[in-house]
Amino acid sequence: MNIALDIRRIQDYGAGTYTRNLVMQLARLDTSNHYWLIGTPADWSEVAPLPERFALLDYEHSDGRFRYEWRLGWRLRKHHIQLCHIPYLAAPWLLPCPYLLTVHDIVDFLTPVRDRHPLQSAWQFYRMRRSLQRAQRVVCVSRATQRDLQRTFGIPANKTDVIYNALDERFTQSIEPEEIKRTLARYQAELPFLLYAGNIKPHKNLPRLIEAFAVLKDELRQHPYYRNLRLFIIGDELSKHPQLRRAVIKSRTQADVRFLGFVPPPTLKAFYSRAAAFVFPSLYEGFGLPPLEAMAHGTPVVASNVSALTEVTSNAAVLVNPENVFDISRGIRQVLLDDALRQRLINLGYQQVQRFSWEESVRRVLHLYMQAVAG
Repeated sequence: MNIALDIRRIQDYGAGTYTRNLVMQLARLDTSNHYWLIGTPADWSEVAPLPERFALLDYEHSDGRFRYEWRLGWRLRKHHIQLCHIPYLAAPWLLPCPYLLTVHDIVDFLTPVRDRHPLQSAWQFYRMRRSLQRAQRVVCVSRATQRDLQRTFGIPANKTDVIYNALDERFTQSIEPEEIKRTLARYQAELPFLLYAGNIKPHKNLPRLIEAFAVLKDELRQHPYYRNLRLFIIGDELSKHPQLRRAVIKSRTQADVRFLGFVPPPTLKAFYSRAAAFVFPSLYEGFGLPPLEAMAHGTPVVASNVSALTEVTSNAAVLVNPENVFDISRGIRQVLLDDALRQRLINLGYQQVQRFSWEESVRRVLHLYMQAVAG
């Protein structure tokens, strides 16, 4: 078969991790089909080198512009593409072949998007529903996402397949203690510290995390070790999020909360490895890879008891109500001070990570390719 795979968002967080691992596993597992990767040379470089049966269909980024999508449809027809896989949200309008759609989350349709006109929101909703209805199959990364599609867009469960994400292989490789020590010294990161890693969007609930940290600091001010506890937030720069600056000032934690911006995977692994706990109080997740990344490095996790996080963490994390500052603080304190619980969470975390496999997930995606073309 000739299969097209859209990789134009391979450099993004989340969907990019999915796309990169999908391509790499297909290169290992599938020795018969030919793949055309829709994207730019910069996108291609994220996964190169690849076997000869993979080729770049050089196509610039465009979202919904008719003339660009008409040209994409023409090029897919020219290469006799039999199936197209769009690994993120809405599909292009004009596809001359059946397609699969992977949905990671629909947070933009569940919570208001700032600075978006109501007509634009209605247009995005229509386009998403049309993409879902016309897709041959829809891949959901969790049962929570599957339920959201059913409730929000009316997509029946028998049209969807739940295929989980897994740990990026960049986080499966061990890191030497000396390298960890050098990395933390470079960032002047002294122990002990709590860690959050991920993008910084309103549904990530970071203002409440900062408030919960302030409560916790007050409770531990006499503790011989944790009285010097700090909170490190890895993600976007603080300057882009004035509401977080206000939360830090309001909670009087300026000296103890640090925003480190984006860091590369080797640096992130060092922070995972030495964090006293990883805290992920998100209000909504389609899957949620950071808790798994933390578990892979032997770090106990405190996470929300909502959406897909209950599937991802199972019994390997302390689950808290993300809308209750004091419950978030209670969960963190429990993990820090209960040594037996810490060790149990670390052991269960290692086991939980093993439940998710990119090889198994991509084998299931490949089976869907066969079914879609046959159908």
